[in-house]
Amino acid sequence: MQEPAHNEWSGRTDGTPFMQKALIVMFKIIPLEVIYGVMALVVPFYMLFNHKGYLAMYHFFRRRIGMTPLKAFWNVYRNHFAFGQVVLDRFATYAGVRFRITVDGNEHYLHLNEGEPGFMMLSSHVGNYEQAGYALVSDRKQFYALVYAGESATVMSERGKQFVGSNIHMIPVQADMSHLFRINKALDDGDIVSMPADRCFGSAKSVECRFFGAPAKFPLGPFATAVQKEVSTLAVTVIKTGRRSYTAFVRPVECDRTLPRKQQMTALAQAFADSLESVVSRYPQQWYNYFEFWG
Repeated sequence: MQEPAHNEWSGRTDGTPFMQKALIVMFKIIPLEVIYGVMALVVPFYMLFNHKGYLAMYHFFRRRIGMTPLKAFWNVYRNHFAFGQVVLDRFATYAGVRFRITVDGNEHYLHLNEGEPGFMMLSSHVGNYEQAGYALVSDRKQFYALVYAGESATVMSERGKQFVGSNIHMIPVQADMSHLFRINKALDDGDIVSMPADRCFGSAKSVECRFFGAPAKFPLGPFATAVQKEVSTLAVTVIKTGRRSYTAFVRPVECDRTLPRKQQMTALAQAFADSLESVVSRYPQQWYNYFEFWG
């Protein structure tokens, strides 16, 4: 199998700092729905100039979901429009707009939150995971979220403002791998660590899983950490279900802990891939990996 182009993704939110700050100001003046309408007209041009991303999504709908060419094309548009909404929702949140968030499977989170050991929450580039930080809060544990260090200064700053006074802390991924020490310490202290588990960007090792009927590579790091630290793991996906509403799906990710460690890592990765496939099958338009994920 050809290597997937995970590293083609930049990991950075589009737009200059001025544009991003202007967007936040706009949301304080203009209703969210009006900006959605303007974006609907812009999406075709974005699809035209982001040709690689367009083709990757088209192949996803054709080869993995099994859609006809015309239906696949229509769903590529829906996917880009949904992604635009998610990005706009992020900046609307920074401007003070609030969204209703329902948690499906909250009992899994509450059970682990009440225990003494730390645990991990594995995210993916589906829906709008950032909204989870506003819903899955803990009054007992510190929450550490692994984030891409190259993200725009505006996004990092506004995220920080949203989490002021909370127990949520961001851990930027560092080239010297120092973020691993902070992750390990957080889990040793019985806290919560959140990290993405569906892209190999920045990950030296990968694990191959069966995903939508074909082999695909997932980063080994999150699963190796969970096995080595012997902590429980949750898959969390936050899906946009209305103009101003989201649903967070929380599911346990488990494997046979009596297996040798390497087999545990592989089994845990496959369990995560299965959980992710279940959600993406229901909401394929909210799958936001704009590269040839399967190679």
